Amino acid sequence: MSPIASQLVFLGVALLAGALGAIVGVGGGVILIPVLTLFGVDVRLAAGASLMSVIATSSGAASAYVRERLTNLKVAIFLEMFTSAGAVLGALLQGVLPTPLLHFLFAAALVGSGIGLVLRHRLEKSSPAESPSSSPLARRLEMPGTYHDPATGELVSYEVRRLSLGSAMMFGAGAISGLLGIGSGALKVPAMDLALGMPTKASSATSNFMIGVTACASVGAYAARGQLVPGLIMPVVLGSAVGSFVGTRLLARLRSGAIRLVFLLVLGAMTVEMIVRGLHG
Repeated sequence: MSPIASQLVFLGVALLAGALGAIVGVGGGVILIPVLTLFGVDVRLAAGASLMSVIATSSGAASAYVRERLTNLKVAIFLEMFTSAGAVLGALLQGVLPTPLLHFLFAAALVGSGIGLVLRHRLEKSSPAESPSSSPLARRLEMPGTYHDPATGELVSYEVRRLSLGSAMMFGAGAISGLLGIGSGALKVPAMDLALGMPTKASSATSNFMIGVTACASVGAYAARGQLVPGLIMPVVLGSAVGSFVGTRLLARLRSGAIRLVFLLVLGAMTVEMIVRGLHG
């Protein structure tokens, strides 16, 4: 494949990844990295390009979600202290771990993310009255939020629960982001669903705001190791930015169940791909 053809392919993949990433709050890395490796790109270079695309996706989606009042800025700013610290640690570890292990870690992260989202959905349906009360610290910081859902026409109000557990999960999500270059939205959304008790749309929007900051915290280590390739990054960043713009227009009009289904389908396909890549070394 010629260099121009390769860049056009990367551009198309990034467009799709950016749109899906913006819709489900994962930054597109869960799609980009497996597909880029299919075209012979080293997983470490793919991770570097993915982090740059995460920054572009977050920049494109965050402003729209903030304007629509879906993003909980107080939650995002508080949790970013923990996820950024984890991202720096993960980026340092990435330089010393073998490539097959990175593939398996990527697959494990995706499986855990999918399980978390399914568990949250079942808890909502089976025992909503047993949910813990709002975290005292969250109340003091005025974190509980409200937003208008255009899909249902309803005003949605929610509390923010178990802030200490959410902070610990965000540190782990940040470490995975720095290690694998996925932006950690695939873990942040279920963490905000399960630990904090936030609705899916608020979780996705808040995740999109956070993932760019998390990526910035770890991308310096990739640059220092020479893992940021301009010829790969340019089409990926451009496609991700345009795709995220499209995704933000779709999110507000989709029901939470549709968002969850798209998220799980993407995770399932990419999990299988990364396990196969890991087995073949």
